[in-house]
Amino acid sequence: MQVDFAIIGAGPTGLGAARRLTELGCESFAVFERNAYAGGLAASFEDERGYTWDIGGHVVFSHYEYFDRMLDDLLGDGQLRHQRKAWIRACGTWVPYPFQNNIRHLPAEAKWRCVRGLLPGHLPQGAPRNFREWIHATFGEGIAEVFLWPYNFKVWAIDPARMNTAWVGERVSVVDLEGVLKNVILGCDEVGWGPNRTFAFPSRGGTGEIFRRLADRLAGRIRYNCPVAGLDAGGRALTLASGEVIHYKRLLNTGPLDLLFRDQIMGAPEALVAATAKLKHNSVFVAGVGARGRALHNGAADDRCWMYFPEDDCPFYRVTNFHNYAPANVPESDPTRAALLCETSFSEHKPEELSRLMERTVKGLDTVGLLAKDAAVESRFSLTVDYGYPVPCLERDSILREAQPWLEARDIYSRGRFGGWKYEVSNMDHSVMQGVEWAERMMRNEPEKTYKWS
Repeated sequence: MQVDFAIIGAGPTGLGAARRLTELGCESFAVFERNAYAGGLAASFEDERGYTWDIGGHVVFSHYEYFDRMLDDLLGDGQLRHQRKAWIRACGTWVPYPFQNNIRHLPAEAKWRCVRGLLPGHLPQGAPRNFREWIHATFGEGIAEVFLWPYNFKVWAIDPARMNTAWVGERVSVVDLEGVLKNVILGCDEVGWGPNRTFAFPSRGGTGEIFRRLADRLAGRIRYNCPVAGLDAGGRALTLASGEVIHYKRLLNTGPLDLLFRDQIMGAPEALVAATAKLKHNSVFVAGVGARGRALHNGAADDRCWMYFPEDDCPFYRVTNFHNYAPANVPESDPTRAALLCETSFSEHKPEELSRLMERTVKGLDTVGLLAKDAAVESRFSLTVDYGYPVPCLERDSILREAQPWLEARDIYSRGRFGGWKYEVSNMDHSVMQGVEWAERMMRNEPEKTYKWS
């Protein structure tokens, strides 16, 4: 088989690239997907009891007009709009997100610890050398100890001291002493920060419905159950696990960059194989707990979207009230059923006993009050995601500056959450647009704006 463009992976980036190539009049391309379904980490599944589950707590928000138009084209009126309502469980109480702006909800002693860390003379001086030091210098020791240090270890499954700060940008809300004191004294909440303060969600089918519909329109171009076994970079040929050889002019890879060098590129330089092996990522155990009966929050119906958990009284770092995203996420759209989507990270730095995680998840939900007292758990869905989030480790940027030019000199372009390995541009909209912009570069020689490795 001979194509102008070969695309590895039918996730958001690969599908975005395929859609844009089609729009630009290109017919000589093919997408090779190792799974039997499209969507990658944005796929969704319905369990045996009729609950719908995402692979983690996705929300659909956008920085791009193109992505917005695509979403409207694919879903039309089948979208629900939500105002973010997120909370943090810390010190035995609930604090609205962002935590650092709303510490007035903490017990008095914890509140003072957080304020004291921001007072003159308490913040460390000098440029922070890593993410842990950046947290200390920006938020003070109190906020760091109560929330940000333990939470970031829990979600990334690595010490924040081993992470850089280049990724932070709009991902972390900064704070100032005056704002903190104002909110504490006047009893104000500040909850509107961030690009995801409003978000959309498909009315049925979960997040994966977006990419199922997109893939359906590209059905003739996608080949499922087609893992790549080898890649001859010099000869511009990839070999599928079936033994079939695909010849291409240019290749878009959306799979993990480290595996591309370790397992697929034949004869890759040992130095690059060794360098990309140093990239860090976490793994995530996704647990969906379906129950008859919904817990209350402050004595009323729990209208929260998701919650963060920095402490060790539960294994998960985040729980999504998935039933609040769309009525169809629970069987028969039953408003008395709860769909609790829980995420627990693990790695060599934070090992977890996977065989016990579902049991610990259900117990943790009870501990933090997210299971109603009379709830009957009727569904337990689980999925172990080997590659959850690409960690912006200290070595990352120097590794990308070595690997990406070598690939592009051979007409191989690695993009997407793990293909590009840049967490700061790996939201759903970012990922789609990395594919779109790659296609525009290939067809029109237009520069990519979202993904930059240099």
